Amino acid sequence: MKRLLLLIAVAALALPAAASAKGPSEATITGPGLGKAIRITGPEAEGSPLMNLAEAAGFFPAAFGQTPDPLAYARPKGDLGQKYSIGYVVPGPDGGNDKIHQDLYPYAKPGAWTHMAAGQPIFDFETHGGWFTDSRIKGILVARGLPQAPTTSSKSSSSAGFFSNGKIGAFVLVLFGIGAAAVLTRRHLRSTTT
Repeated sequence: MKRLLLLIAVAALALPAAASAKGPSEATITGPGLGKAIRITGPEAEGSPLMNLAEAAGFFPAAFGQTPDPLAYARPKGDLGQKYSIGYVVPGPDGGNDKIHQDLYPYAKPGAWTHMAAGQPIFDFETHGGWFTDSRIKGILVARGLPQAPTTSSKSSSSAGFFSNGKIGAFVLVLFGIGAAAVLTRRHLRSTTT
């Protein structure tokens, strides 16, 4: 009987924590190569597109903490590639919404990483924070419009980049200056020889 009462007491204490650990109602992904932001909404139900994203991005352990802890607390080594942002809207118990930010590195090698900063306000506490990796996140986002491969930079050393960046004006000005100096030098030499 005492054991049953103890289990009921532990369950009653755990219930408010579980009830407050609600997930996001919306996620918006922005970053290089996207014509427009990727927006995913939906119910907080297992298997929904939004919950699949939240789980693959490590939203729950990064926001609320988890045991065993799947997060890393040091930046992964190597080149993480282009950085994207995930902005979550999380409905609060008081009817308001909390906004949580998470960085996303979908092209990191050997697999995608996310990072949520600790200390972001959510409900009546702060995010736990940390680094998380899951091979599913890139596929989830590619199906929604993320480029399969990183976008290339628009900056180029080609002549098109040279001309389009306004550098042609400076180049012409330098050439004009050199030409003017040559003409003046030649006139000066003519006037001294006559």
